Amino acid sequence: QVQLVESGGGLVQAGDSLRLSCAASGRTLSSSVLGWFRQAPGKEREFVAAVTWSDGNGYYRDSVKGRFTISRDNVKNTVWLQMNSLKPEDTAVYYCAAQRRRVGPSPRAIDYDYWGQGTQVTVSS
Repeated sequence: QVQLVESGGGLVQAGDSLRLSCAASGRTLSSSVLGWFRQAPGKEREFVAAVTWSDGNGYYRDSVKGRFTISRDNVKNTVWLQMNSLKPEDTAVYYCAAQRRRVGPSPRAIDYDYWGQGTQVTVSS
C-alpha cells in the first residue's frame, strides 16, 4: 500500500510558476512509476507527466513540454512537478498517482493504482 499526499497548489497569474510536491510512503518505489494527472471542471482527467523512479526519466504531455519538469528524490520519497509559464488552461485539480506494479510511464489513469487527494491550481489571466 502506498499513501500519497500532494501540496503546493495555489492561485497564480498567467506566466507565473508553481511547484507541486507529492510525498509518498508505505512501500518501496524502486520499481515504480509515479505520475501527475489533472482534472478541470467538465473535463476528463488527463495525463500531465510521469517519472520512472529507478532512473528519474520524465515524460510529458505535449502541451506542457518545455514548461513543466517532473523530478523525484528517492531519499525523501518525494516527487515534484515544477510548473513554469503557467497558462489559464493549466487550471485544474492536480493529482499525484503511483503504479502498484510497473507498467511504464503510461498516460492512462487506469494504469495507476494509488492516488492522492489532489491540490488545486488556479491560473488567472
